[in-house]
Amino acid sequence: MRPGHRIARLAATGASLLAALALMAHAQTTPSFAQLPTGIQILQNLRSFRELGSVLYIAAHPDDENNQLLAYFARGRYYRTAYLSLNRGDGGQNVLGPEFGEELGVIRTQESLAARSVDGARQFFSRAFDFGYSKSPEETLRIWDHQQVLADTVRVIREFRPDVLITRFPLPPYNTHGHHTASTVLALEAFKIANDPKSFPEQIAEGLLPWQPKRILYNGVDNKSDASVLRMNDGGTDPVSGESFSSIAGRARSMHKTQGFGNFAGGGGGRGGAQTESFQLLDGEPATTDILDGVDTTWSRYPGGADIGKLTDDAIAQFKQDSLGASVPAILAIRAKLAALPKDPVVDEKRAQLDRILQNCLGLKVETTIPNAEVVPGEALKMHSTVVVSSPDPFKWISTRFPGTGGQPAFTDTINLKVDGKEPAARDSNHILPASTLLTTPYWLREDHTQGMARVDDPSLIGRPGNLPVYPMEQVFEIDGQTLIIPDEPVQVTSDPAKGETSRKLDVIAPVALSFSNDVQLFAPGATKSVDVEITAYRPVKKGTIQLDAPAGWKVTPATQPIHLAAVGDKLKTTFSITAPAQLTSANITARVDINGAHFANERIVLSYPHIPAQMLQPLARFKAVALDMAIRGKKVGYLPGAGDSVAAALEQMGYAVTQLTGADLTPEKLRGLDAVVIGVRAFNVRTDLAGNLPGLFAYVEQGGTVIAQYNRPAGQGQTLIAPLGPYDLSIAGQAPPLRVTDENAPVTMLVPDHPALTTPNKITAADFDGWVQERNAYLPSSWDEEHYTPLLAMSDPGETQPSSSILVAKYGKGYYVYTAIGWYRQLPAGVPGAYRLFANLVSLGK
Repeated sequence: MRPGHRIARLAATGASLLAALALMAHAQTTPSFAQLPTGIQILQNLRSFRELGSVLYIAAHPDDENNQLLAYFARGRYYRTAYLSLNRGDGGQNVLGPEFGEELGVIRTQESLAARSVDGARQFFSRAFDFGYSKSPEETLRIWDHQQVLADTVRVIREFRPDVLITRFPLPPYNTHGHHTASTVLALEAFKIANDPKSFPEQIAEGLLPWQPKRILYNGVDNKSDASVLRMNDGGTDPVSGESFSSIAGRARSMHKTQGFGNFAGGGGGRGGAQTESFQLLDGEPATTDILDGVDTTWSRYPGGADIGKLTDDAIAQFKQDSLGASVPAILAIRAKLAALPKDPVVDEKRAQLDRILQNCLGLKVETTIPNAEVVPGEALKMHSTVVVSSPDPFKWISTRFPGTGGQPAFTDTINLKVDGKEPAARDSNHILPASTLLTTPYWLREDHTQGMARVDDPSLIGRPGNLPVYPMEQVFEIDGQTLIIPDEPVQVTSDPAKGETSRKLDVIAPVALSFSNDVQLFAPGATKSVDVEITAYRPVKKGTIQLDAPAGWKVTPATQPIHLAAVGDKLKTTFSITAPAQLTSANITARVDINGAHFANERIVLSYPHIPAQMLQPLARFKAVALDMAIRGKKVGYLPGAGDSVAAALEQMGYAVTQLTGADLTPEKLRGLDAVVIGVRAFNVRTDLAGNLPGLFAYVEQGGTVIAQYNRPAGQGQTLIAPLGPYDLSIAGQAPPLRVTDENAPVTMLVPDHPALTTPNKITAADFDGWVQERNAYLPSSWDEEHYTPLLAMSDPGETQPSSSILVAKYGKGYYVYTAIGWYRQLPAGVPGAYRLFANLVSLGK
C-alpha cells in the first residue's frame, strides 16, 4: 500500500451525527467508576508483586503469540509477561468488514489489547508496517527498515527488561512467512546488542539503560528425540477464576476476530488442554529444567530487596479477603522499603503495582468527568473530580497534578480535603485544552508511512500499543505520612439501559469533518468532472471557506467557496469542477476548511465493532485523482458482497450502475437485464446463502451473462469454503505457503494476447501492470478444468513458477465465467490505472 492511502473506511460523516455518536457509545464498554478488584484478585496481585521473573515473547503479527504460554506465565507463575508483535497486521485479511490497510491495523491493535486483557500479558509493537505476505526474511528486512525495527526491538528489551526472550518461529534456512522468520532474526540480533551502550546510543541518551536477558529460546520445536530441547508443561488453572489456562488461551485467541478466530473461545487457543511446550536455545546460558533457570525471581536480586520479599510474604500470609483495610499498614511498610531502592525501570513498575494494591485495599476510587468527550483545541474542559473510599480511616486528598501536554506547562491544583468512608469528596475545576493539542488519531498514522515503516517523531511513543492520554492528571493523597499518586484522566460518563454507566475517554476533534464520496475519482485525460465535498459540523461555523488543494496541472474551480453551518450536526455539500491534465497521470487532492485563521483538512472515521472499543481516526481528507484512458461496455452490474470491500464503488466510478445482490437474487429471472455479476472477495468463505443458489447463477451465465468471482481462501485455519467455485472443476490447495505472487512488480506474461479480456474494449499492455500495490495475487487456484478454463496471465516471484491462474475464463453456454485471484479489492481502491482497464475488460466480456 502506498503512503497515506486508505483501502476502506467506515466514516462517521456518512451517517447522521447522532448515529455516529451512538455508534461510539455502543462500542465503548469501559464501566464508569470501574469496580475495584475482589479480595482474591488483590491477593493475586500481591503474589505477582512478589515475583520478579519476566518473559518477552516476540513474533511478527497479531495472532502469532502462544496465548496459553502467555497465560501460564502471567497468571500461573505471576511473571511480568509481554508480547512484542513487530507489526499490527495492517496488510492482512478482514473477515468482518471492509477495512484494510491502516484501518485494519488499528482494529487489530485493539484486538491484541483485548487478548492481553484475557491472558494477562502486556502488549508492544514496533514501527514495522505489515505490507502483506512475504516469501523471505531478506525481502521483509529490505522493505522494513532493518535498522529501525532492530532499534525498536532493542528499545522494548531495554524498557521491559525481560529475563528471557522467546521467539515463535525458527531461524533460516527453515522459512515460513518472511515476516515470521524476520521476527526471530531481529530478536536474536537484539539479544546480542541490547546490553551494548554503543548500540543505538540515542536510546541511552533518552535515559534507557542497557539490558542483557539471560537467554533467548525458540518455542515450537517438535523434535522429541533432541536431548538439548527443554520441555515444560503449561497446564493448570487460574487461581482467581479456576479457569484452565487452555480455556483462557481460547478466549484470548478468540479476540482476533478479523482473522477468523472467533470460534476459538471454547478453549485451548486452538490447541486444547495442557501442552508440553518445547524450547530450543538460540543464544545465552543453557537451561535444563525451566526457561528461567539461573534467574533470581525474588526481590533479593536487588541490594536491600530481601526485606521487601519477606514483608510481602508476611502480607500474603496475613491477608484477609473480608478485611482489606487490615492489610494497609503492611503495604505501607513495603512501600517505605521500596522507596529506599535506587531508581530502576522494573522497580518503578513494581512501585506503581504496589500503589494500585494500596488503592484497592483502601477501597479508593477516583474519577474525573467532563460533559462531552469530544473537545476542540482551545475549548474549555469543565472537570468534576470525585473521590470515594471505603476505608473508615481518614486521609488527605492533597492536590491534583497536571503533568502538561500539548505545549501546556505542568501545574498543580491544591485541594487539601479530608476523605473517609462517610461520603464522597468532590472538586470542580476549569481548564483550557491547549490550541496546539493534536487531533485524536493513532500516533503511528499521524504521518504518511512508507511501504514498510510507520513514521513516529516522538521516540517515547515507539513500542506503545496506543496513544497516551490526551489530558493526563494525577490525584495526590497523603496516607500515614506517605504520598500516594493515582493516575487519572477526564472521561465522559453516559448511561446505557443494557450496560449501565459507561465511560469514554477524551477525544480531540476538529470543529468540522470533510468527506469525499470516493477515495478514487477517475478522469479521462483533459476532461472536467464535478466532485462533491461534504462538510459536517461538530461545532457551529458562522463563517468560513473551503477549497481543494491540487498539484500543478490539475485545475480546480472555484478557488474557494464560503461555508456556514448553524448547528452541530448540520451538513453542507459543496461541488467543485476539476479538470485533469491532458496526459495520463494521478494526484492526491486534499480538501481544506479555513475558520477564523485556523485550517482543518481532516476526515472523521469511526471504526466500531462489538468486541473492541470504538476507534476514531482523523486523517487528511483527500482522494486520488486518476487520469486514464479507459472504456467500458455494458451499463448495469450486480454486486454480491463477500467479506467486505469497496469494489462496488470502483465499478460506479468506472461508469456502471451497480445493484447490490443477495443469494436469493441469483436466479436467471432476477439477474436478467444485468450485463455482469461480480462476486465479492471471499464470498465463498463467508456467505451462507451462496451454495444453494449457485445453480441459478450458473444458469444466468449459460443464458449469456458474465460473472466475475473474486478470490477466496482455501478451507482450514478457521475458514470454510463452499463448492463448486465455478461451473467447471476448480480448486484451491490449502498449502503453506499458499500459492501467490507477492512481488507487486513481478513480470507478467499475457498467455493469450488476443483474448477479448485482454483486448476489448481496452488493449492491455505491459504498462498496465505498473504501479500495482502489495502483491500481484493471492490464493491462486491450484487445479482447474483445463479443457474449459483459459488462463490469461503468467506471473511468478523471482526463482519460482506459480500456477497461471490469476485470471481463468470459461465460456459456459452463451456467457462467460471468470475466476480471478488478483486482489482487485486492493488495486482498485489504490487507484491503479491498469487494474481499472483490465477489470473493465472482464466486466465487458461478451458485450
